[in-house]
Order: sequence, then structure tokens, then C-alpha cells
Amino acid sequence: MVETKVSKIIEAAVEDLGFQLVRVLFMGGNSGRNQLQIMAEPVEDREMTVEDCKKLSRHIAALLDVEDPISSAYVLEVSSPGIDRPLTKIEDYERFEGELAKINLRMMRDGRRRFNGRLNGFDDEGKIVLETTFGRFAFAFDEIDSARIDPAEILAMSTKDQIKAK
Repeated sequence: MVETKVSKIIEAAVEDLGFQLVRVLFMGGNSGRNQLQIMAEPVEDREMTVEDCKKLSRHIAALLDVEDPISSAYVLEVSSPGIDRPLTKIEDYERFEGELAKINLRMMRDGRRRFNGRLNGFDDEGKIVLETTFGRFAFAFDEIDSARIDPAEILAMSTKDQIKAK
């Protein structure tokens, strides 16, 4: 898998630069345009800047030019995870406990694959707990196809703050 190869090549360098790799995603375009998306965030608690992305992009591009893990042409995109940050590692569910999240499962559970709710730690079996309006659900990490932070509360607070400022 391309993502795994790329991750192995760049992860140590990304960490040496003071960042944590969030996600590597390779997407093939219908028009023949391939894209390699690298998502990273600073290890220290601060916002990711455009300069950070440029710095990472230069280093990653150099590493990938040497190792050449992708045989076809592609566009490299380096970005921050943003407010709807994907949850890609088990540690993310611990770090973002208490936040709203959207989880998509690989297989149906109770007639659905999509669940929205608040992350509530782990149960006794080590499963990720999500409190929803339909009840409490626990998912094994490998049952999850994709997950991300739901920015609804963040955006609502931002809108409320903007209204108060007027």
C-alpha cells in the first residue's frame, strides 16, 4: 500500500522537524492526476502555519525523490488537519475524549454505518466509547473505517463569539 510505504519513509523526518504525522492519503484522479496528501501537526501545542507546511513539503519532497515509492506522477499536498481533524490512531480517541466526533464503520451496526456523538474514553474491553442521541456505543479500533472531529460545537462557539463582538 502506497500510504504505508510513504509513512515509513517520512515519519522519522517529520518527527525530527517537530511535527506528528496525522495521515498519509494517496488519491488517484479520474483525469490521471494523482495526489499525495500528507497531514501533520506540530508536536507542541500551537497552530500550524503556512511556513510549517512549506518546510515539511520541501523535506518530504526530497525524501520521496530519493526513495521514489510512487511510480506515477503526483501532486504533493502538505496540510494541517484542520478543525474537522481525522482520527487515525488509537491515541487520537484518548486525546480528543469529550469532543464531538463522526465515526463511519466498515460494517453495519444496528442498521447503520455512520455514528455521531461525543467521545467518552474506552470501555473495559478497550473499545472506543461514543455517546450518541441513540445511546452508548463501543467500537473496536479495527471496526472503524474513518472518523473525524465534528466541528459543530467549535463553529457554534465561534459564531456566538462573533455575535457578541458586534
